[in-house]
Amino acid sequence: MTTTHGPQAPSLAAAPERARTVATRAAAAVCVAGRDPSRPIAHATTAAGQVLVLVPGDGEVAAALEAAPDRDVSALLMVSDRSPVPLRDPVRATLWLSGWLTPVPEADRRAAAVSFADVRPEEALLDVGGAATLLRLDLAEVVLREGGGCAEISPADYVAARPDPVAAVEDRMLRHLDVDHPEVLALLGSAVARSGVPVAAGERVRPLGLDRFGYRLRIEGASGHRDLRVPFPRPLTCAGQVQPATAQLLCALRAGLTRRE
Repeated sequence: MTTTHGPQAPSLAAAPERARTVATRAAAAVCVAGRDPSRPIAHATTAAGQVLVLVPGDGEVAAALEAAPDRDVSALLMVSDRSPVPLRDPVRATLWLSGWLTPVPEADRRAAAVSFADVRPEEALLDVGGAATLLRLDLAEVVLREGGGCAEISPADYVAARPDPVAAVEDRMLRHLDVDHPEVLALLGSAVARSGVPVAAGERVRPLGLDRFGYRLRIEGASGHRDLRVPFPRPLTCAGQVQPATAQLLCALRAGLTRRE
């Protein structure tokens, strides 16, 4: 069960941003008709919104393209967003990017590799044209599954969106919170009472996510789990605002506990 509360929780309008954020995750698989699914060396959505996929030059995907009359094939790139902290169900979201794969023309490889490296530095980019093949995925459909819901996003909206500005520090912040600050997790967990289902004895509050809208918590119990969003007072615009916004949020939660006492 996922529970979201607060006026600053992301709406469906934020789905393209969430999709671009999930696209920054490294775990991915590429599926081409008639071939077994395989893992690319790396993938990236460039700042301009172009989806690029780096695959082994002697792999299944490259072979499928070699055999295709027009050197393009329909394909699906599936990206998984996994929690940076150990949870029972670690997959937070899945992004499906489908369309047509085609090799990046030799004349465009250098520029494409630079755009790739700008968002995801990858040593194997130096092997493009040899041990590695750089492909372009021209989008036809974008689907994001997150928090128990599914959203279909137009390719144009996906291209125009930008990743959440907090994504770059999320993993580090959540690991630090999980290992070093149980008292902060307990305080954030006090907001669960607002959902009408407070944390029960035997349940554990875990950090699930962090974005510009606030924290996401995982409440783990013996029989399952539920998720909850604890929003910041207002959405953030950069990663540098996370610590002051967190301090303001915790201060408000402490004041709320004091009033209830």
